[in-house]
This record gives sequence, C-alpha cells and structure tokens, in this order.
Amino acid sequence: MPQPILSRRTILAGCALAAIVPALPRRPQAAELSEDGLYQQPWFLQSFLDLREDFQAARSAGKTFAVLWELKGCPYCKLLHKVNFANPKIAAYAKENFVFLQLNLIGSRPVTDFDGTELPEKAMAQKQEVQGTPTIQFFMDSEGDTARESGRTQYLKPDEFLGMLRFVREKAYETTPFDEWLRANPQDV
Repeated sequence: MPQPILSRRTILAGCALAAIVPALPRRPQAAELSEDGLYQQPWFLQSFLDLREDFQAARSAGKTFAVLWELKGCPYCKLLHKVNFANPKIAAYAKENFVFLQLNLIGSRPVTDFDGTELPEKAMAQKQEVQGTPTIQFFMDSEGDTARESGRTQYLKPDEFLGMLRFVREKAYETTPFDEWLRANPQDV
C-alpha cells in the first residue's frame, strides 16, 4: 500500500499549530495524592528537610520561603490544592515568588530547624506551635542570613489567598493590617 504524501498545506498547518501551542495559556498541573495522603504540587520543593538550606536557596533565588503544614484527610488542605493552587493566576504567582516546602503535621521525616535541631515533622510542628491545617509559615530575612517567621495563615478563599501571597511578598505587614490592605487591594482571580 502506498504511503500517503504530506501536502504542503498539511505541513504548513502543522508548523503553524506547533508555533501556537506553546503560547497558549496552560492550566497548572493537577495536584497528585502522595503516599502519605497529602496533595502535592509538582513545583513544591523536594528537599533534604534542612530549613536553613531551604531558606538560603529560596533567598538566593530571590523568593520567599514558605513551609506548608498539612494533614491527610484535611478538607481545607484539599481545597487549597484543588481550588487555590489549581487557579493559574495563583499558581503562577506562587511559583514565581515563593519556595514552598510541604510538611506533614503528624509525619515522621526528620527536619532540621533553623537552630540546627533535628526533629520528626510531628515534633517540629509542636515546636513551631502549628495547631491546624493547612498552615503556611512565611520566613523572611532578619539580621544577616538568619530567617524569622514573618507570619502564618490558614485556608483562605482564592481571592484572599492571592492577596495574602502579595501581602507577604510585598512586606505590607510591616505597615498595614491584612484586612485593611486587602480592602484597599482587591484581588481578581
């Protein structure tokens, strides 16, 4: 059977399509459920769980370091991934400006804290006084190369969540309460 010959029109149409496809807006990759029952974003930091190193890497990249505490079966954790991080605008802003490290509130992986103490995730959560999930801790520079927690939050609706990311990234917390800042800077997601 003879092979079909590609026409010039078919080749040109294929080239045009190939040029257009990369320019089309892409939805973020869907969160996947990991072995420990937590939803994970493909762009989350894969780490040796040394918060000092992770903070320095984020700082070197010009990003804010964020620790995301979650728990298997947490309905608000699922919403964070399936609604907030599934929004292309939120995902793009988060990836561009933050390094997210996900930790399990009751996990057993060893984590090295900023002071060099190594504890299982569960004990680290207790040390950090993390009480609910999802909780996001944001760490910024303080004196020299050390990190200090600049704030924490739990689940927020998409517009408030994007606002909170911008509030933290712009260090607006230094001058304005979040609610006041958000009213003056409504987010469109």
